[in-house]
Parts: sequence; C-alpha cells; structure tokens
Amino acid sequence: MKQRWSQPSRAKPKTKSVLAAMALLFFAAVALPLHARAQAVDKKSLWKAVPFAIVKFNDDAPKSWNMYHSEKKGLLLLHLWKRYLLLDIKEEEAFEIDPQTVKPAGDDVEWSLSDKPGQPLETPEWTTRDLRSVERIRFRLGKTGYILELQIPLQANGKPMY
Repeated sequence: MKQRWSQPSRAKPKTKSVLAAMALLFFAAVALPLHARAQAVDKKSLWKAVPFAIVKFNDDAPKSWNMYHSEKKGLLLLHLWKRYLLLDIKEEEAFEIDPQTVKPAGDDVEWSLSDKPGQPLETPEWTTRDLRSVERIRFRLGKTGYILELQIPLQANGKPMY
C-alpha cells in the first residue's frame, strides 16, 4: 500500500496564512507595549497640592509658594515665586524646572517627569531630620547661595506622607 503525501501546492496557502498570523501576533506582543510605554512617558502626570507644609527661604517665609506631590513618594515640586524646583528627597537632589512645562490644573499642576533636566542643582549642606510630627529638609542652593528649608508632615508610623 502506498502512502499519499499532500501536494505541496495545496499546503503553501495554509502555511502563508499561519506565518502571517504569527507575524501579526509578534507585532502585537512587541510593538504595541512599546508604543504604549512611549505615550506614558510623554503623558503629563497630575501633581496634587500639599495641604500642609512649611517652607522657609533664608529663615523667612516666602511671600509666594506652593508645594505639590506626585504618586511617587519622595518627589516634590516646589513653586517658589516664579521658579519651580523638583526635589528628590531620597537622592538629595534639586532640579530647576522650566516654568513653561508646568501647566496649572485648578489647585494642582500637570508636569511630566520626562521634562526633568539632566543635571541637578548644586545642593551642599543637605540635611534631613525627623522632628516627630514633621520631616525637616534643609539645603543650600549653590555653594554660597540661599538656604531652603521644608517641613513636611509625617504619618503616625513616622513615614513621610509625600
């Protein structure tokens, strides 16, 4: 008894459709998440106003300031007069932010971390101190610059709120 093998011409269209389906699945699995990630980086996130904090500039309260926090703990956006400073508490760094990249949204602001400058400002004498109900962060802007002090409330367990 002879075995019959299927004709090669009949198998080709089926193979092509399987290969096309596999290529489409590969594209969907690889390219679409990369596209979504690129959109997420460009998306401006909402920074909410900090309801309670104390800011001192050279041991005096500035006349115009506001502070915002993101969903990521340890990052604060400080609006001081016409300047914006991004403060990374964990890394003890401060970045000057272009005010045109920050958009007001009611009491909050919209700003994207992708707009963060590459180089931080020089912040010598950075100290962080737990004062039981608040965390005090104090640093100098530049080698001989002004001293900026923030007092941020702590949770009941002693961890920072923002």
